[in-house]
Amino acid sequence: MISYSSWKDRAQHFDYNGHSIAYWTSGEGPPLLLIHGFPTASWDWHKTWDALTSRFKVYACDMIGFGYSAKPRTYHYSLTDQARLHEAFAHYLGLKETHLLVHDYGVSVAQEMLAAFHERGSVGLQLLSCSFLNGGLFPELHRARMIQKLINSPIGFLLGPILSKKSLRKSFHEIYGNKKASEQEIDQFYRLITYNDGKRIVHKLMRYINDRKDNAKRWKAALVEAKIPLQFINGPLDPVSGRHLAEYCQQLLPESDHEILEGVGHYPHDEAPEEVLKAYFRFMDTVLA
Repeated sequence: MISYSSWKDRAQHFDYNGHSIAYWTSGEGPPLLLIHGFPTASWDWHKTWDALTSRFKVYACDMIGFGYSAKPRTYHYSLTDQARLHEAFAHYLGLKETHLLVHDYGVSVAQEMLAAFHERGSVGLQLLSCSFLNGGLFPELHRARMIQKLINSPIGFLLGPILSKKSLRKSFHEIYGNKKASEQEIDQFYRLITYNDGKRIVHKLMRYINDRKDNAKRWKAALVEAKIPLQFINGPLDPVSGRHLAEYCQQLLPESDHEILEGVGHYPHDEAPEEVLKAYFRFMDTVLA
């Protein structure tokens, strides 16, 4: 498994709108783009990285405002812009097509990419499949935690700078399932959030909740009308987007692939990486066949 200390050292960088974006790539095989969640970074995938890169050419970046990428204070952060960032990332790499594996905030970025893919047809980045881990696919089903609501409120700019490791630990323990994040993992997540004074922009990143509402109809249509294989892997103990979301997805998209990982919460790839890999590889064996 990749060590946390070596992860940053392995980062490469590209320019997006004048800002430095950290990225990682490894492996051989079909292209696979990983998109991380809020409020962490691509390090989220470290427990699955080696297994994924043994079968795929894997790409991942820290989105602007996250992890080891630039965190400008005056930037207008949005899910739509993060989708354009990933398309620019693919263009920079010379990547013309890719599979997607996405989580949390990343599911909305992927929905925007999928919507744009449908609208553009054969122009731009071609999406081959998408697998979604827990995330707010439909705003009417997203059960935001109180801290999320407060940071997204008019006083949010006051709360971000005073967020502590203790409050992060409390929030993560509430959304994890039976297996809680270790103290070491909490420390790593917190260091990613606070890197480059990141707490100062948390309230701006949190506006993704509004973006989801504004784009709800279009992004739902992107799923319903999808012409590519879709998979939904869900940790049902997640109070934000758990079993209630999984059951809705099964009803709305019965032809898609659905996997519920019992005992797991909001971070399936951190809580149960082997189960996630098993489900994803089963899905991709069918897709690639």
